Amino acid sequence: MLGKNWVLMIKPVLQGEGFLDDVRNASLEKEELHIWWLGQSGFLVQWRNEHLLLDPYLSDSLTHKYASTDKPHTRMTEQVIEPEKLDFINVTTSSHNHTDHLDYETLTSLMQVNPEMELLIPSANQQFAAKRLEMKPEQLRPINTGESIRLGHFEIQAIPAAHEELSTDDQGRHHYVGYIAKAGPWTIYHSGDTIPYEGMEKILSQYQINVALLPINGRRPERRVAGNLWGHEAARLAKSANADTVIPCHYEMFDFNTETPDEFERECLEIKQNFKTLKSGQRWTGTNTT
Repeated sequence: MLGKNWVLMIKPVLQGEGFLDDVRNASLEKEELHIWWLGQSGFLVQWRNEHLLLDPYLSDSLTHKYASTDKPHTRMTEQVIEPEKLDFINVTTSSHNHTDHLDYETLTSLMQVNPEMELLIPSANQQFAAKRLEMKPEQLRPINTGESIRLGHFEIQAIPAAHEELSTDDQGRHHYVGYIAKAGPWTIYHSGDTIPYEGMEKILSQYQINVALLPINGRRPERRVAGNLWGHEAARLAKSANADTVIPCHYEMFDFNTETPDEFERECLEIKQNFKTLKSGQRWTGTNTT
């Protein structure tokens, strides 16, 4: 008999060894870009057998942390993969300091099995991140908005993000960023956590974005957490940025802070914006950029 607190969780399309098999098989298609959604804002990007991990959250740390509080983080979707099994990662990003984007359990496990992995952190967050991860600040790779860093096959640039607000330190460095990642002919925009802000469309118009990865969980005051784009805002942002494809994220992880992709999909269809709604563990493959 199931206990009264038992909850049926969403099962990823691919999970565990099945997920790893798909990553290995995809690596044989070296001229194609592959992106897997890992849940929340986490994505695995594969290009020419190098791997970029964007804002992974692969633990239950927040569920445990808030279990006995008035804001429980009840998990909705099962974990795609244990971080210690991802022993082929070249670069990992954190867009800001919130635990679902800077998770001690996820990142320390990744660093143990990927000793040469570069961990990209907003410059403003370098000291905080080093303390959380129990490592020296110089072990992290800091990046400020407007800067660009080439790491293997990936060239990564940071741009501002507004997690309800554009927040900077006393040196004017942004605490919240999004990332523009270039891989060969491909350009990927991972917004991090953000809402629309003045000048955002102008910044994005500088890039020929092939794939935009945007949050759609919106912002409701009763949640008592900083919010994100609503589904219709994500669709319109992708359209204004002339993104070839937009993939939604940041939903179906915690039951108090989620939305369905319905509004996002309706708006994309209405404004004729190409999109792909992935299930957790599912892969998107791009075959060309024309």
